[in-house]
This record gives sequence, structure tokens and C-alpha cells, in this order.
Amino acid sequence: MDFCGLKEILYKIHNSVNKLLHWALVHFTDLTAGLLAHFLFRRHFHFLLSVLVMFGPVLSLWVSKYSIFGNKNHYLYRLFLHSCWGWTCVLCGSFIFLLSYCISNSFIHSVRHLSRLAVAGTLWTLFRHLLSFLVDASGSCFEALQSPTEIHRNPRELLESTGPFLLLREEKGNAAGLQWQGCEVSDDILILSLCCLILAEEIGVFRPCMALGKPVGTPLRILFLLCVLLMSLWIFLIVCLLAHFPLFPSQLVGGALGYLGWKGLYYKGRYVLKPAWCCVGRPKALLSDNTCNTASNGTT
Repeated sequence: MDFCGLKEILYKIHNSVNKLLHWALVHFTDLTAGLLAHFLFRRHFHFLLSVLVMFGPVLSLWVSKYSIFGNKNHYLYRLFLHSCWGWTCVLCGSFIFLLSYCISNSFIHSVRHLSRLAVAGTLWTLFRHLLSFLVDASGSCFEALQSPTEIHRNPRELLESTGPFLLLREEKGNAAGLQWQGCEVSDDILILSLCCLILAEEIGVFRPCMALGKPVGTPLRILFLLCVLLMSLWIFLIVCLLAHFPLFPSQLVGGALGYLGWKGLYYKGRYVLKPAWCCVGRPKALLSDNTCNTASNGTT
């Protein structure tokens, strides 16, 4: 077999593999988009997430304390948990921009739809600062001491002792080696719940937008799958935190605040208003962008 024949065979194999991968990508994204756009998922996802946050700590009865996810220094926590909102903004923002541009062919409309993430980010920042202020104002750091000679004991032993509490000093937040007595709200569960609900809301319109007949390229489909994967990762991290680090009721309060933030933004806040220059509306407003774009093309 000469070199040209071998090159032609490799070229055909390459084309066949590309067609197979593209076929798998198209069918898998269509199936996933159909599930996320189904009315049962859109109507009950927030309820299922609430049930998970409420009863998730029960899983701590069965998980092993030697599990790799029981270590807060695990790379999943370090890489994703502490930058949860950043990952959500990058992937979800890219998906929103490409999808809106694909439908409206307008850069301005695409940027305006990104304002939903900007408002959600502002809400998260306000939540974080308000909760930090409330926690600092409602509690103090204590150290367990039984006698003056125990001051030189190991801090871990002091933390695990059951003697009377002695107010040592006022600290902002939970200081290392001390016990915090006061109200606490789980920031991790709050932001993870909020990100899950926002992702489900934003990517749930992918199927109706594809039904408009607009060409959907491979990059947009890949971004959609990355957003689905990211939402699945946030749900997995919620399960890990509830199972390995149960903190009742701070995690329940955090999940409730995340739900209220999502409900206030997408169903009770400015997004329920009619889309205008100062309000882009909910994600389904993308469908009206296509109508306006079609009408403008018809008049020209």
C-alpha cells in the first residue's frame, strides 16, 4: 500500500470519527435540553433541592469519616467551592451571551441579557456582607478553660474539653482554636443553592430556543453541556457538605436564603416586568428577541 492510499484511509477514518462525535453531541444535547425544559423539572427542581438541603444531613449516619470528601482540603473544595460564583459566571455567562447572540444577532441584546448575572452577583455580595455583619454582632469566641494552669494546654484539647466557657476576647468571625457561640449561616450552601437554581433557570430555555429553527453550533452545545456538568457538580458538593459536615440549622438557613434570592430575582423581582431597555426579563425573553428580530427583518 502506497503512502497516498494510507493517507486517504486515515482521512476517511478521521471524517467518520468526527461525524460520530458530532452525532453523539447533537443527540445528547437534544436529550438533555429536553429533560431540562420539561415542565416537571422546571416546576419541581427547586422543591427537590429544598428536600435535599433539609434531609441531607441524615446521610452523615452512613458516610465514612475516612472518605476523601470528608477532608475540607480536598481539591474539589479548594478548586470549585471557594470560587463557586466565578465558575458559574464564566460558563453560564458565556452560554447566555452566545445563545442570545445566536437568536437576536445583536451584540447589545446579548450584553443586556448578561445583566441577570450582574444583578444576581450584586445580591450575593449584599447577602455575604449582611450575614457577616449579623454573625459578628450576634456571637463571640469562647475558649474552654477549667483552671488558670490550663492556658498552656494544646489548643485542640481546649477545644474538645467540656468545662465552663470563659469569654476570652471579641473576635470577628470564627477564630481558629476557639469555639464560636452565636448564629451562623452556611455561605457555602447558600451560594451553591443559588447557583444551581440560576443554572437550571438559564439553561432550561435552550430547547425552546432550538425549536425556533436558529442554527446552533458545536461551541454552544459544548457550553450547554459544561453548564449541565457544572450544575451537577454543585449538587454533588451540596451532598458532600451535608453528609460530611452537617451544621444544623445554619445549612438549612443558607439553603432557604439561596431559594429566596432566586425566587425574588426570577419570579418576584424586576425580571417579571415586561422586557424593556432597563429590564431584560426572565430567560424566556430570548424568544421575544427572535420575534423582534424577525419583525425588523420583515420591515427592511
